[in-house]
Amino acid sequence: MNTTKRKINLKTTANTNIERHPVPILGVDYRVKIIYKNTKITELNLENKTIKISLPNQYKKIDNQEILDLAINKMYEQIAKVEIERAMEKTRIMLKFAPEEYEIKRIKTLGICKDKKITLHPEIVKYSRKVIDYIVLHQYCHLKYKKHTKEFFKMLEKYLPDYKECEEILLNI
Repeated sequence: MNTTKRKINLKTTANTNIERHPVPILGVDYRVKIIYKNTKITELNLENKTIKISLPNQYKKIDNQEILDLAINKMYEQIAKVEIERAMEKTRIMLKFAPEEYEIKRIKTLGICKDKKITLHPEIVKYSRKVIDYIVLHQYCHLKYKKHTKEFFKMLEKYLPDYKECEEILLNI
């Protein structure tokens, strides 16, 4: 399960506004709108499928792409704290066991299980809750079966009979 970096195109829509191609959050695409205003703090708000980022006027001359990437990554990390905890708890209750620990960290894949510890990439929140639940369940299955054996896939199918749909979504990206 590899993450891919999207190439982002920015276009100026007015003197103070910048728009960016959609950013996925929980399987829904959001527009990004950057607004420069007379403020000292950066704000990020979600409303009506739009991510509004308000930046201090002093940032107008700085590379917008870098600021935008930092804001989006920080947003993904904040959402991941809530969504991954939800998925971990749901899976723990369903399977009646849990990893010794888990963490949210930027890694090369969306998830990994090593030494009874699950590590999940914060960008899994780009996907729907069903896909997030699949990724978490997949890693839980690795707590029992290190490799993708028949038993591993039987366990996956037992708890998520249509898991192949989620695999397809991840493979097509």
